[in-house]
Amino acid sequence: MSETVERHSFGAEVGRLLDLVVHALYSEREIFLRELVANAADAVDRRRFGALTDAALALPADAKVRINPDKAARTLTLSDPGIGMTKDELAQNLGTIARSGTRAFSQSLADAKPEERPSLIGQFGVGFYSAFMVADRVEVTSRKAGSDEAWTWASEGQGEYTLAPATRAEPGTDIVLHMKADAEEYLEGIRLETILRKWADHITVPVTLVRDGEEVAGTKGTALWRKPKSEVSEEEYTEFYRQVAHAFDKPWATLHWRAEGQLEFNALLFVPGMKPFMAIEEQRDSKVRLHVRRMFITDEAGLLPSWLRFVQGVVDTEDLPLNVSREMLQATPVLARIRRAVTAKVVSELKSRAKDAESYATFWQAFGPVLKEGLWEDAEHRQDIAGLLRFRSSTTEGWVSLADYVSRMKPNQEAIYILVGDDVDALKRSAQIEGFSARGIEVLLLSDHVDAFWPERYDSHDGKPIRSITQGSDDLSAFEPEVAEGDAPADLADLLPKLKEALKDDVSDVKASQRLVDSAVLLSAPAFGPDLQMQRLLRRAGRGAGGGMGAGMGGQPVLELNPRHPLIRRIAERAAAGEDVGEAAQTLVDLAHVQGGDPPRDPVAFARRVASALAQG
Repeated sequence: MSETVERHSFGAEVGRLLDLVVHALYSEREIFLRELVANAADAVDRRRFGALTDAALALPADAKVRINPDKAARTLTLSDPGIGMTKDELAQNLGTIARSGTRAFSQSLADAKPEERPSLIGQFGVGFYSAFMVADRVEVTSRKAGSDEAWTWASEGQGEYTLAPATRAEPGTDIVLHMKADAEEYLEGIRLETILRKWADHITVPVTLVRDGEEVAGTKGTALWRKPKSEVSEEEYTEFYRQVAHAFDKPWATLHWRAEGQLEFNALLFVPGMKPFMAIEEQRDSKVRLHVRRMFITDEAGLLPSWLRFVQGVVDTEDLPLNVSREMLQATPVLARIRRAVTAKVVSELKSRAKDAESYATFWQAFGPVLKEGLWEDAEHRQDIAGLLRFRSSTTEGWVSLADYVSRMKPNQEAIYILVGDDVDALKRSAQIEGFSARGIEVLLLSDHVDAFWPERYDSHDGKPIRSITQGSDDLSAFEPEVAEGDAPADLADLLPKLKEALKDDVSDVKASQRLVDSAVLLSAPAFGPDLQMQRLLRRAGRGAGGGMGAGMGGQPVLELNPRHPLIRRIAERAAAGEDVGEAAQTLVDLAHVQGGDPPRDPVAFARRVASALAQG
C-alpha cells in the first residue's frame, strides 16, 4: 500500500447506519441505483449552475451520467461530469453524516418490522450508503471542477475508509461498486434499465447505459411536470412523488397545472399521504424545488409558506433568467407572484378536499398542527386557514370544524369555547369542562403545540369570540343544567373570606363556581391575559411569576369551589364553627394544581397534609 494512502475511521453514527443498511434492507436493494443516479444528476446540476457565474466550471456539451456494468470484473461504474469533490469534501460527505436524528433513525431501522423498513430508508434518503447493500467494496474517484487534483475514497463498509491521490482526465466523479456474489443481477443491462425507468425516468440529465459495448439511453429524461395531465398516469405521479419526497407512500393529493398569462410556470406538487418519519417541526422551510426552463436552481426559494412546508414537488418557470442567484431570488417580484399563485392553488385544493370528511381526517391528523401555524404568522391567509381547521370536541366524536361548532351553538351562547392542554383524553376528563358538559355546551379540545398561541391572533370566527374556558369569566347561569345537580349548595359566607385571607399570596380571588359538578375545586385564569395553558408554557420556559411573566404576567389564578361537593361542605361547616381552615386552604390549592396537571407548589408539605388528613379519617 502506498505511503500516500490515508486510513480513517467512520464516525460512530455512520458505522451503525452502514450495518443496518447492509443487513436490514435486502428486499429493497434496487433503491441503491436511484440514490446514486440522483446524486450524480444533482452534481451535474450544481456544476451547471456554478458555470453561470464561473466559466471555468462549464459543462461538456454532452454532459450525462454513464452507467457501465462489467460482468467479467463484477463491477458497476457510475460516472458523471458533475461538480466533483475535493479530498476534504470526500471525507466530509462520505465519512460522516452531518445531520441530526441519525441515532434515532438507526434505532428505528433496527426495531422496524421487515415490511416497514423500505419506507424508513426512503423517508431518510440514505443515499450513497445504500451502495453497500449490493457492493462489498466501493471506490469513489473525484476531481473538483476548477481543480487539477483528484482523490480516491474507498471502503469495504467495515468501519474505515481510505483516501489516496488519483488521476481523472476531466472534473467529475466515478463510483465503482465491486458487487457482492448475490447481487450480480445488477450487472444485467435489462435489469438496470428497468430500475432506471422505474426510479429515475424524470431526471433531466441524460442517463446512458453501456450494453453489449454500446451506449444506449437509460432514461427518457422527461420533465413530468411539463407533460399534459392527460398524458401522465397515476403510477408515474406516484413514482415521481416518491423520488422528490424520498418516501414510499402514495400522495394524498396531486396538483398538476400550468399557469399562463402575465405569469407562466408549470407546477407539480404533492401533499403526502402520511407524516414523514422525521418531525417536520424541525425544518420550517418549504423545500419545493424551483426550476428555470427545466434546470434545477434551488430548493430554498421559499415557494410556499412554512405552514405548508409538508408539500413536495417542483415549480418550473420561464420568467426568471437562468443566471438568477439565490440572493436575487429573494428580491425579484416574479418569484413573489409565483409564491402567491402557488400558495393560493394549494389552499384552494385543501378547501376542495376538505369536503370529503373521511379523507380529510387522514390529512389533518398528519399535518393539521403545521397548518395551524399559519393562524399565528400569516394574516393574509388566516381566514382561509380557519375554514380548514378541525378539532376534537367534548360532545361529538370525530373531527369538528368551526362552522360545525357555530351551527350547533345554543340560542343564548355568545362565544366559541375552547380548552387547551397537552392531551385530548385528559381534557375530556378535566374539571374545567364539567359545568359545560352538564349544560350540553360544546367545548373544542385543543392539544397541539401551537394551540396555546394562535387564539391570540385569531380570536373570533363568524362574529363569535373564541374563548378559553380556563379564564373563568363565563356566566353559565343563563343555561339550565341538563342533569340533576345533587344536593343544595353549601353556605360559603364564612368560608370564602377565610380562604381569601389564607391564600392572599397564592390566588387573586376565591369564589363559588357554576362550572363544577364532580370536582371540589379548580383554578382559573383572570379574564384578561394568558390562559392556564399559556401560563404553563411560560413557566416551562423559565418565564413564570419569578421571571416577571407567567403568573406574574397573567395575574394570580382564581380558586373556584364547588359548593355541592362533600369536601367543600365539610370545610364550610368548620369555618362556620369558627375553626381554623388555613391548612385546608393550602390543600385545596394544591389539589387544584394536581387536578389541572401541575405539581403541587410544595410536594413535601402537600404529602404531609394528605397523610395527616388520611390518618384523621
